[in-house]
Amino acid sequence: MTRLAIAGAAGRMGRALIEAAQGTPAVSVTAAIEHLASPAVGRDAGEFVGQRRLGVTIVSSVADVMDQFDVLVDFTSPAATLANVLACRAAGKPMVIGTTGLNAEQSAAVQSAARDIAIVQSPNMSIGVNLCFKLTELAARTLGADCDIEIVEAHHSQKKDAPSGTALRLGEVAARALGRDLEACPAHDRAGQPGARRPGSIGFSSIRAGDIIGDHTVLLAAPGERIEITHRATSRSNFAAGALRAAQWVMGRDRGLYDMQDVLGLK
Repeated sequence: MTRLAIAGAAGRMGRALIEAAQGTPAVSVTAAIEHLASPAVGRDAGEFVGQRRLGVTIVSSVADVMDQFDVLVDFTSPAATLANVLACRAAGKPMVIGTTGLNAEQSAAVQSAARDIAIVQSPNMSIGVNLCFKLTELAARTLGADCDIEIVEAHHSQKKDAPSGTALRLGEVAARALGRDLEACPAHDRAGQPGARRPGSIGFSSIRAGDIIGDHTVLLAAPGERIEITHRATSRSNFAAGALRAAQWVMGRDRGLYDMQDVLGLK
């Protein structure tokens, strides 16, 4: 059995992970972490999220429970994730990271830590979304440089980063399939009179409203036709199931930085 620590245990994904783990015999939540000011600290992780009592007290530092888990699953904030990466690297513990919005320096720190520990990092743990990554690669490569690519994503009103990490990954996949560098060709939320579409650009649009869990559409438009690849999440259970699958998979891996394409055998 894989023993899990959940960082961000009181958040939306933390709650989904604890609930999913209770229905997954191959894993067990044995540690839970939240930031110091959270009202969840000191509470039983299962009871706090409305599930059965786990006998796992939520703590404010991963260092306090380092000997109580095999894999840390982290859906927190960039700063918190970076601190957890450094702690797990020092302890030799593998991680699953679903946090988005990391800057270049933080991403470099994750890559550096992967020289010593195994890390699965993905902006979206959903099996369906990762299939969309593969379909987007195939569609962009097949349609070629003449197709225009637009990516539209929608999330709940409290999401802080935009475009979403999943949208950016979809853009990276499409750009790579066409031999482009995404940093050189994005077009974000056009307004006013931006002029005609810049050839080779990849457009991004973000919607923030209500309690939308996550919708993503890649539109590939070629002369006379278009293809739309869409994924809509109706529950966080699909993200949680993918993260638990990644946690079990990473247990048997050597050091290195992996993603859900590796976990699902799509590479």
